[in-house]
Amino acid sequence: MQLLRIAVSVLFALTSAAFGADYPAPKQGDWIARDFKFHSGEVMPEVRLNYTTVGDPSGQPVLILHGTAGSALSMLTPAFAGELFGPGQPLDAAKYYVIIPDALGHGKSAKPSDGMKTAFPKYDYDDMVDAQYRLITEGLGIKHLRLVLGNSMGGMHAWIWGTKYPAMMDALVPMASQPTEMAARNWMMRRMLVETVRADPDYKAGNYTSQPPMMKYASVMFGIATAGGTLAYQMQAPTGAAADKNVDDRLNAPFVADANDFIYQWESSRDYNPSAGLEKIEASVLAINAADDERNPPETGLMDRAMARIKHARMWLIPPSNDTRGHSTTGAAKLYTQQLQEFLQTAPQRTM
Repeated sequence: MQLLRIAVSVLFALTSAAFGADYPAPKQGDWIARDFKFHSGEVMPEVRLNYTTVGDPSGQPVLILHGTAGSALSMLTPAFAGELFGPGQPLDAAKYYVIIPDALGHGKSAKPSDGMKTAFPKYDYDDMVDAQYRLITEGLGIKHLRLVLGNSMGGMHAWIWGTKYPAMMDALVPMASQPTEMAARNWMMRRMLVETVRADPDYKAGNYTSQPPMMKYASVMFGIATAGGTLAYQMQAPTGAAADKNVDDRLNAPFVADANDFIYQWESSRDYNPSAGLEKIEASVLAINAADDERNPPETGLMDRAMARIKHARMWLIPPSNDTRGHSTTGAAKLYTQQLQEFLQTAPQRTM
């Protein structure tokens, strides 16, 4: 484990008991990637990468990747970790060593708000995956992963892992994502998020003294427009008064974000497009999407065509119901635990 500088692991502030979960307490660590080169050619002498682990390092390593503006903490929810990491569950921490990095630009990993502001290199998804790869291979000394599983942005990162490092994993589970160019409504709404914050007079080209207030309004609008599910919204807000209350509750909820981090996080998806490398994927693939996903609508046929190009791939399309939440559906692991369990039982074990 050369170039290793992992901070002393500490017990996660929120233990597994705090989550009401029956799995080992999460632990945090930091590792420094030295001379990190971005796709732009820029090099940072040191890039801090924070990560969380669940289970013993002797277990089969599993990489879990979070969504945009999230962190490892956002994957340690009762609905996700509580359904996956416990005894007898698909990713039982007695068997697996679960690794959840804070992606570059997110959580406690290096990001613009650490001090560089807009001088921080403009990273993209390939840079974020390269940072994860260096953490896994150099920082943790892991040569092969049993599984790479990601949700939303993490799902897109999983597709990049499969095409860029095809021999690195046995199994690949991208969720709430497509291995196709960032385009259509998905990119249009993301661009509007970014443009709204940049247009706020308080943004001041990234040199603000207080957070631009329009960032919260843009985030709420994006959330309503691209996640939540049609049936769920009709159930939650069947009248105008109920709809207004839903919006009011969202606007009154605490919102903590840094505008430069926010812009970088959403804009990093601009050039995402792993489609050219789909034939390179060697891992067994289980793609999990929701039929009511607003950002990845199945009716386009894009996913069907992409899956046909992958050697060992299957799809679980979660049918819409009162339990689904559109793009947010895959945050509820109960909707696919059976499919994931069966997939891991049949995906061949490979060694490097």
